[in-house]
Amino acid sequence: MSANGPVGPQVESGPRGADPDLELLQELVGHRFSEPSLLELALTHESYANERERGPENNERLEFLGDAVLGLVVCSYLYDRHPELSEGPLAQIKAHLVSTACLARQARKLGLGEHILLGRGETLAHGEGRKNILADTLEALIGALYLDGGMPAARRFVLDLLRDAMDRMEGSQKDFKSLLQEQTQRLHKSLPDYEVLREEGPPHERVFLVQVGYRGEPLGQGQGRSKRAASQKAAREALDLLRRRAGFDLDMQILLEEAAPAAETS
Repeated sequence: MSANGPVGPQVESGPRGADPDLELLQELVGHRFSEPSLLELALTHESYANERERGPENNERLEFLGDAVLGLVVCSYLYDRHPELSEGPLAQIKAHLVSTACLARQARKLGLGEHILLGRGETLAHGEGRKNILADTLEALIGALYLDGGMPAARRFVLDLLRDAMDRMEGSQKDFKSLLQEQTQRLHKSLPDYEVLREEGPPHERVFLVQVGYRGEPLGQGQGRSKRAASQKAAREALDLLRRRAGFDLDMQILLEEAAPAAETS
């Protein structure tokens, strides 16, 4: 312990983090709160509030608000950034960015766990490292930023927070055919095969039905205005099937959510 107090995260027998370093956290967040009590409330887990006499309010309401603000910021960003993507792929990318796993990773990078106010039970269970607590607290922090600094402050924080995840997705725009090929090569050192099952319509409005198979077994079908687009949809269906069969943990295996389908062009 230094002259200024404990250094690093502490595990105590009572409620944890009774005096969070609000100054440090404001520096990390990049926002000076006009109402620091909002920041402290965002850090207050229900277990801490429940163990205090006439305990303080917990962060659940701020989490509710922050969840909505986070969703709006991410949706608005994706809508502006990817005019070529339809609703389905946009929803898939958004689902990954706002998932508990992704938010918990960002909270760990921020060091948020060291500042969360936890009760005795959660402290002993090392609750500051639990994904759901980290993600919920991060959402509460976003809600507090929105109330204190409005949408500009919340948007700036969310986009800075998720920039690495967004850049990773945009910098590795692998298509579903490439992802399926990587999976099959990793599993059995062989490649999937694609077959055009049907081709119909006038020359300027052709529609293709493509099936992808692997080692003699059909895995998926897709329909599109080009063979490439139909193949992408077939590969996506095949990946979904393989994922369900293998029970892939997308947090540990290949992040299929991070792949956006290629535009439907020839």
